[in-house]
Parts: sequence; C-alpha cells; structure tokens
Amino acid sequence: MQPSNSPNPPIDAAPPIDARGPVLLALARAAIAEAFGRPNRVDASASWLGEAGATFVTLTLDGELCGCIGSLVPRRSLRDDVAANARAAAFDDPRFPPLTRDEFERVRVEVSLLAPLEPLPVASEADALRKIRPHVDGLVLEWGRHRGTFLPQVWDDLPDPRAFLAHLRLKAGLPSDFWADDLRLSRYHVEKWSEPEPGPMTS
Repeated sequence: MQPSNSPNPPIDAAPPIDARGPVLLALARAAIAEAFGRPNRVDASASWLGEAGATFVTLTLDGELCGCIGSLVPRRSLRDDVAANARAAAFDDPRFPPLTRDEFERVRVEVSLLAPLEPLPVASEADALRKIRPHVDGLVLEWGRHRGTFLPQVWDDLPDPRAFLAHLRLKAGLPSDFWADDLRLSRYHVEKWSEPEPGPMTS
C-alpha cells in the first residue's frame, strides 16, 4: 500500500459548523447556572473556542422573549463571548426583569454565531428595501449615536421589509419613518442553534 500524500488533519481541528451548536448551547446554559450557584461542567478546552467570535444569546420563556444580548464584532474568544452574553441576556437586558432561579428550569436558550458585517450601500429608503433580503439578512442601522440591530430571526415576526426597517429604526431610538443621507446599514448572516422546547411540567 502506498503511503498517503495528504497531510494529517490537526488533532484539535475545528468541527463542522453544525457540531459547534451543542457545545455553544451548553456553554451558555452553564454560564447562567453558575450565576445561580449551580456549577455545570462543560468541556470548554477545544482550541476553536479560543478563536475570536461574535455571538448573540437569546432566551425565551413559554415562547416569549425574555432576554437577548450579543456582540456584533469579534472582540474576545468565542468561549468568553458566549458566556458573557448568556449572563447578560439572563440578568442585564433592560427590557426584561432578571431571570429567576425557577424560570431557569424552563428557559430555552438559543445561540447565534455571526458572520462578519457587510456594509450595505443604499441611496434611499426605497433602495434599502430593494436590497434587504428577508429571512436571510440580519441588519444593523446606524445614524450618529443611534444604533440598532435585528437578527435574521426577527423576520419571523416582521416578514415585511418596510415594517422590519421601521421597527429597527424604533429600536435604534429614531422615528419609524426616519431617513437621512448619512444613515448607514450593514448586514450579516448567522448560524443559530436552539435547545429543544421544554416539555410539559409534571407533578
């Protein structure tokens, strides 16, 4: 048998993108558990978790949003970013009260891994509406000190591009019909993973 000329794969090569989801979900839940004094061991030694990454962690309770915090650009390791955003979504999202110990048992965790931001040059609102890709694009809107983003998942609730953009402006602290020549848009896509829906409670 002739020896193979192909190089041996790295011992700790990054797994396929789909295989990362369970690890990231476990890291997010463990970070929240630790805040409640309930250590939850997760193997976070894989080298790919040390690579810089940008994530969002979304929490839902009985199907309703109860926290969503994230990073738009990679500034720390994927390991640290997921853990920090999970804790922030659970306890520091100003739109919702902090997660309680009882709610932790029922909360559903979702982790989104963001691709790099892509500037979206537009000449007008009409041009923006033509270029935005529903159910594909996450969108960042910036004007002055105003900034807001919607993950691609928000298209499920706001499938109309005009409504999507209007609500994004509101989230950024602007009037829903605001437009300015120096308003900036960027888009991105995500890979996302969600825990299964919690089963019914039994007595």
